Amino acid sequence: MSEDCILPTISNLAYICQMAIEVLFKNQHCEWVDVQRPNSEDLNFLHAKYGINPLMLEDTVDTNHLPKFEQDDAVNFFLLRENTESERVNLNTISDVSTKLGIFLLDGIIITIHRLNNKSIFELKNEVKLKENAEITRDEMALNLALKVLKSFDDEATNLLDLMDTIESEIFLRNSSESTHIRRLYRLKRKAGLNARILSITAAWVDKFKLLELDDSSVTDLKDKQKDVINDFEHLTAQITNLISMFLAMSDQKANQVMKMLAIYSMYFFPITFIAGVYGMNFVFMPELNIQYGYYYTLAAMLLIVVVTFLYVRKKKW
Repeated sequence: MSEDCILPTISNLAYICQMAIEVLFKNQHCEWVDVQRPNSEDLNFLHAKYGINPLMLEDTVDTNHLPKFEQDDAVNFFLLRENTESERVNLNTISDVSTKLGIFLLDGIIITIHRLNNKSIFELKNEVKLKENAEITRDEMALNLALKVLKSFDDEATNLLDLMDTIESEIFLRNSSESTHIRRLYRLKRKAGLNARILSITAAWVDKFKLLELDDSSVTDLKDKQKDVINDFEHLTAQITNLISMFLAMSDQKANQVMKMLAIYSMYFFPITFIAGVYGMNFVFMPELNIQYGYYYTLAAMLLIVVVTFLYVRKKKW
């Protein structure tokens, strides 16, 4: 790449447009450069133009990279993960429930790098156009993005809680099959667990906002938001675990009821089956066979046994 390519002149505007590198905002305090779906040429351009460490740039394209904070000379690098609303078939890794957002803070410049259409970027892009945000600073923009990232997990926790309430109602009202319940609860627990894993390491970058030129109250609000979201997912995970245990207990209880009914029916039929078996034996000398009304006496004895058994079971409230 020649020197002419990396100079911010009109001659390389076409090159920048091809790389999907866009200046979203600029005022007297800072400039916001956004990069979506970067390729190797885009990363090389950012390294050459802004002097960003190539290893940091590579972290922004690593699909499953965990959230973190790095500092290299005058560059502060925040790697965030934002919850994504897309529903994945498999829920195995953190990339199935979240997407990366890389934030580079240089002297008077904020650079954001992301692979997917990012909700936080879209919202902030619209907000900086408002008149009251005309004098927004670089660090304030980074703080707003961080708050929006945490809000995405907050919204997800609310959605999962609503879904859990729906499943709980269906379990007790029996509006769907048991196999459907257990599959939905499993997916719910997987999603909650993956989100909780991401949030458990958000402190790696949340605490570093104290290094920026921000009010202490703003940084405190960010930390409080992180704690609130973590508590929401801890509560959600506990509730899902309890609901799964309750569902399994109800399934066991239903199976026990079936076994109980079978046992009660066995009580009715065992005595009369015994009598039928006795008189089904082929012995020559069986005195009862010569009784004129022996057949009717035997049926009456069977009926009496059934009635006595029924009254006994009812008295015991079985």
